Amino acid sequence: MNHCIDLNADVGESFGIYALGNDKDLFPHITSANIACGMHAGDPSVMAETIARATEAGVAVGAHPGFPDLAGFGRRAMALTPREIKHYIIYQLGALQAFAAAAGTRLSHVKPHGALYNMAAANYKLAAAIAEGTAAVRGDLILVGLAGSELIRAGQNKGLKVAGEIFADRGYSREGTLIPRGEPGALIDDPQAAARQVLHILRTGTVPASRGTGAALRADTVCLHGDGPEAVNIARIINEELRVAGIKPAPLNHFL
Repeated sequence: MNHCIDLNADVGESFGIYALGNDKDLFPHITSANIACGMHAGDPSVMAETIARATEAGVAVGAHPGFPDLAGFGRRAMALTPREIKHYIIYQLGALQAFAAAAGTRLSHVKPHGALYNMAAANYKLAAAIAEGTAAVRGDLILVGLAGSELIRAGQNKGLKVAGEIFADRGYSREGTLIPRGEPGALIDDPQAAARQVLHILRTGTVPASRGTGAALRADTVCLHGDGPEAVNIARIINEELRVAGIKPAPLNHFL
């Protein structure tokens, strides 16, 4: 079992007059922030403000690039070619990297968003396009993907550092994939149940799957979604339970 684990959250997903998520209340409980880059959510002002808040809180800053689908919040599959995906990754990382530089900090990691993340978990060609786009911007960025997925394999093959991600507030299938949103068991909104799932995975290296024996997973980082009604409580309780178990929350670049 790892003695350190990263706690990440998807943040900076407000845009214009629309305020989304619980970013301010989440920052005390996470170690890495995945910041939307203006395609599925976010805008230039939100990107700048989120980097400033994360830096002030001592939270590592990373990019959260997604499909160019603001209306669908990046959760709808799009039929883009690997070449197009690579260029969208470069475009979004470049934008956020510029804001990070303006704030006197650097990006530490990249985690794709939504449908792009899920598709890359199973489709190696798309995963390789994400890895290539990431490496083209900076070869020392850590690529975050679903533990045991094609995205992890593609990142390793490209020579990137990779971080296997597990989810506190999402249910798993017996294959180690996430149960699709909308299906029974897809979302976990009980903070204690979320904490039990995280500790089970960290202690056993397997997921407590809803449909049979769980798949083996290696976890480097835990995702805490910031847009649910219990998001802050889940983050707080997981932090407390990890410390009781002797596991230290720390940013990825502190132990990878």
